[in-house]
Formats: sequence, structure tokens, C-alpha cells
Amino acid sequence: MPAYPLEIIAIVFIFGLCIGSFLNVCIYRIPASKSIVSPPSACPACGYQLRFYDNIPVLSYLFLRGKCRKCGISISPRYPIVELLTGLFATGVFLKFGMTPETPVYFFFIATLLAITFIDIDHQIIPDIISLPGIPVFFLAAFALPSVTWQAALIGILVGGGVLYAIAWVYHFITGKDGMGGGDIKLLAMIGALLGWKGVLFTIFVSSAVGTIVGVTVMLYTRKNMKLAIPYGPFLAIGAITYIFSGPRIIDWYLNVARSSPF
Repeated sequence: MPAYPLEIIAIVFIFGLCIGSFLNVCIYRIPASKSIVSPPSACPACGYQLRFYDNIPVLSYLFLRGKCRKCGISISPRYPIVELLTGLFATGVFLKFGMTPETPVYFFFIATLLAITFIDIDHQIIPDIISLPGIPVFFLAAFALPSVTWQAALIGILVGGGVLYAIAWVYHFITGKDGMGGGDIKLLAMIGALLGWKGVLFTIFVSSAVGTIVGVTVMLYTRKNMKLAIPYGPFLAIGAITYIFSGPRIIDWYLNVARSSPF
């Protein structure tokens, strides 16, 4: 991959910050069934309409010390966190894939996962308005990826939706309770649409491992029982993003270890 000037990398990072600012709008408004286009952003407490200089990603938060300019109410640090994450992922994708069709496809996909992640954390829902259109959109986008065939993407949709649906059905059959939401099933189908069936299997493995570690840690820390509800969408997003950056390399390493094992 060619080395790019720092100016180009900075532009990509700033572009990512701006997209992150838009994601914050989506994260706040979509669960509330509000338009993401209008009205302009305003303080949720006093209704003060933000000026352009109040909406500069990260910097405005720092200059205002995390408070509304008019009423002084505290602003959640999640806003600059989302902006920074989006900027870093934009830079990371660009540095890995360069000026190829993979860069905008993967970045748009990761931005979608970030929006879903924080909505799921806040409300424990994954909106159908994001995941359902995402399945055909990312299936078509997969045609721009040299590493994924349309057959693999189609199987990824079926495996992604089918595996979690089967797990949810078995859990409900045994316990009589719903252990996994339909949003997770649709999200994994969306992930499979772009990453293919290999990406789906990798995502399930990583998300299960990370989810188990985090779940056990939270339960030990909070001293709550196994009924503690933890959204699964963020872990699926972690698995999918990990696959984009390192999945094939991790799979090759694992297979080499397995072949060399005496057992």
C-alpha cells in the first residue's frame, strides 16, 4: 500500500469526524422516530438551536467544556466519542485499503455499525429502518469487494439470519422465554450480506467470546445474577469490524495452529 501524505490522511480523518457528527443525530433521533434532516440540532433541555460553531466535531465539545452554551446543562461525552471513533475508523480503513472501492464500502458499513451499536446500548433495540434496508444495500455493495463473491454474500445472508434464528428458537423452545431479539438476527444477516458466510462465522465466534468476557465481568462487578440484560448488537459489530481489519489473518493463524497441534 502506498504511503499517503499527512494532508490526505488528515482530510480523511476530518471527513470521518463530520460523519460521526451526523451519526450522533441518527443515534438520537431514529429511536425517537424523528427526522434526521430537520429541524436543525438543538439542546434537548432548553431548545437552543446550535450554531455552526457549536457543531464542530470534538472541538466544540472541548471549547464548551461539555455544556450547552445557553443553559449550561451537561452534554454526554458520547458525542465526541462517536465522532472520534468514526474519524479513527475512516483513517484506519483508508490506510488499509487505500484509494480503492473497498474503502468507501467498508467505511459506510462501519459507520452503520457504529450507529446501531450506540442505539442498542441506549435503548436495547436495533431499528429495522437501518438493518432491513442494509441487507440489500450491502449485498449490492459486496460486488465492489474482490474478496467476496455474490454467492458468498447470499449464503452469508442466509447463514447470518438463520444461525441466530435457530439459536433463538431453540432457547425459546427450552426455556419458554425470548433470549435474543429479532434485531440481532437481522443485523447478522446484514453483516453476512457484505462479509459473506466466512465473515458471519468469524463474527459469531468473536462476538460470543467478547460478549461472554464482558458479561461475566459486568455481573461480577455489579454483583447481579445471570438475568442481567446486555445488548448483543455491539458485540456483533465488534466481531464484524475485527473481521474487516484482521479476520483472514486471524483465521489463517488459527488454522496453522490447529494443523500443527498434536491433538
